[in-house]
Amino acid sequence: MGLLREEILVNVTPQETRVAVTDNGVVQEIHIERGRSVGLVGNIYRGRVQRVLPGMQSAFIEVGLDRAAFLHVADIRRPGLTPGETPIEQLLHEGDTLLVQVLKDPIGTKGARLTTQLSLAGRFLVFIPNEAHIGVSQRIDETEREAQKERLQALLGERGGGYIIRTNAESASDDDLRADLDYLHRLWSDIDSRSAGSDVAALYEDLRLPLRVLRDMVWAETCRIVVDSRETYQRMLEFAERYTPAALGQVEHYSADRPLFDLYRIEEEIERALARRVDLKSGGYLIIDQTEALTTVDVNTGGFVGNKNFDETVFKTNLEAAQAIARQLRLRNLGGIIVIDFIDMDEPAHREAVLAELTRAVSRDRMRVGLNDFTAQGLVEITRKRTRESLAHVLCEQCPTCQGRGEIKTAQTICYEILREVVREQRQFQPREFRIVASQQVVDLFLDEESASLAMLESFVQRPVSLQVETAYTQEQYDIVLL
Repeated sequence: MGLLREEILVNVTPQETRVAVTDNGVVQEIHIERGRSVGLVGNIYRGRVQRVLPGMQSAFIEVGLDRAAFLHVADIRRPGLTPGETPIEQLLHEGDTLLVQVLKDPIGTKGARLTTQLSLAGRFLVFIPNEAHIGVSQRIDETEREAQKERLQALLGERGGGYIIRTNAESASDDDLRADLDYLHRLWSDIDSRSAGSDVAALYEDLRLPLRVLRDMVWAETCRIVVDSRETYQRMLEFAERYTPAALGQVEHYSADRPLFDLYRIEEEIERALARRVDLKSGGYLIIDQTEALTTVDVNTGGFVGNKNFDETVFKTNLEAAQAIARQLRLRNLGGIIVIDFIDMDEPAHREAVLAELTRAVSRDRMRVGLNDFTAQGLVEITRKRTRESLAHVLCEQCPTCQGRGEIKTAQTICYEILREVVREQRQFQPREFRIVASQQVVDLFLDEESASLAMLESFVQRPVSLQVETAYTQEQYDIVLL
């Protein structure tokens, strides 16, 4: 496997900022932030308890958003309190004020999810003001974790609070960590001073996407950060100079006439990331379906027949699918429960190899990913932390024609619905005449293949029936006008 070469491309327009992360030219992640719908994850508010729900062990908290936010008892953290042990009605009462932080953006009809465990992310550390322990990223080698804890402990001095040591802290100098500590404590001091009072208020908003790129996405394999806006480029340089000096030399301004995302063919990749079908190089393909509760991925061999036998064909297709699925999870920002239906494999060694490949492929994910073994039915379940809407939910809306079903009734089905409805209306109202107003496809069918059915209807109801095309109607829409 060749040397990993990661590039981060930042495309800025007045309406939105888009970020593409590529590995050796292959797009791995797409992030989009729009001015009208900036994400709320990480924001800190002084909130007021609006309603306590003992049955759900939750509370609705007013924080100044369109919808009340949601706080579960398991997300209430206080000194000496075991999360979820004390009933919420003993912890919160209507009208109470408290500091809360957004864990998850509002998704669909659900309000934002909150926690009282506040945390502030820096370049190398995450500061947890109300805790007292030091945690270490799971990506840091187990043999290194204790050494990293001891190093941070020595740098803390009299500073209190809890910390999580981020992955890139391994390559940071002591001066880098001190600078991060200074930044985080200055930030918390400012938030703390503004938190006094009883009114609902926003106390802290997380960084906008271009600066989060420098804080969260740059690591040892990142070789370039290319941004096509001079103003954003300058802001990123200023931020890097103060907080991420190691990334200063990697930030480049792109000023050519050809759009940055066109040059790297990112627009095509975004279109493919919205498609239901994902083709594999071998000739196999994936079918990805998102529902409200979970995402399903179906693996198919397609035209791939292999050079040896069917078992080998299935094994190779599943191996390639495992790599592709891990990439699609990142690219589409799919979260929650993902169920994968690999092609059935008889050999236990093949199943183990596919699961190992999937485990390796998801290990590079920035989100927390859980992976379960094959079930008796040959399914693999993945859980992936969801903090923001998926790419499809950001860029698309429900189809007004099929209402999200992915299918519409055939013109013939609508014709038969109309015939039944005319009979129903005739028995109830006894009009002089019926006029059917429908789409072009339905009217054409009545004039051609179903003309005999229309004649039989006229004979049965003993009333004339006329047809009228309404071009604005979808295939499933129709009206029956009584004259």
